[in-house]
Amino acid sequence: MILKESGLHTVCEEALCPNIGDCYSKGTATFLILGDRCTRDCRFCAVNHGPKALPDTNEPQKVAETVKRLGLDYVVITSVTRDDLPDGGAQHFAKTIHQIHRESPCTRIEVLIPDFNGCEEALETVVESKPDVIGHNLETVPRLYPAVRPGADYKRSLALIRTVYEMDRTIFTKSGVMLGLGEEQEEIFDVLADLIKACCSLLWLGQYLQPDKTRLTVKRYIPPDEFKELQNRATEMGFRGVASGPFVRSSFRAGDLFEKMMV
Repeated sequence: MILKESGLHTVCEEALCPNIGDCYSKGTATFLILGDRCTRDCRFCAVNHGPKALPDTNEPQKVAETVKRLGLDYVVITSVTRDDLPDGGAQHFAKTIHQIHRESPCTRIEVLIPDFNGCEEALETVVESKPDVIGHNLETVPRLYPAVRPGADYKRSLALIRTVYEMDRTIFTKSGVMLGLGEEQEEIFDVLADLIKACCSLLWLGQYLQPDKTRLTVKRYIPPDEFKELQNRATEMGFRGVASGPFVRSSFRAGDLFEKMMV
């Protein structure tokens, strides 16, 4: 009810997340800022594309007030990609983070950001706002990028994760991969190795599920025991926290994963 009253968007609803019932029952949500339409049209994503308006300048304060009303100890903020904005929305992210710090100083903040077209100045704006975790998803293996993530670049996304680490080593980095799009096992291992080299701390691995008939079809459903094996492999490789399973998504029980890493 509070989310509806605030007029805010959540990725839980916009991306048709399979975990929406679990998260809402626990009073958690992942806020989607910068509107509900993306400038890109990734072939796996259910979010609409083609932004029609500038971001709501009051949105950072609305998010902060809602976080406070919900009493959240841990919050995830993500966004659509806004290539139409000069800074890709970096200032909007920073303002949202600052407002949450002001309204709820004890709340841990995780952000899941776009690639800002490789602009380090935009990335630095987010880093300087001091979230606890900065996530950016690779989503799939390099070979499948043209079909799965047109407009994105694997090396650019990987470089973003490394750059966050170099800018501020007190901020944990996070990334993830959807499985079942046609990738080979060795390609998955190569991506995990690339992420370790980029100093990525947290990892999620989940099953791709086709959101509607216009999106890419599932090539393979990965069994739970294979997800478990991948989790063990990733842990052995050096990730500080790993969530791996058919319904795992970037923000699913993000706070739990963060707390386990801090123990």
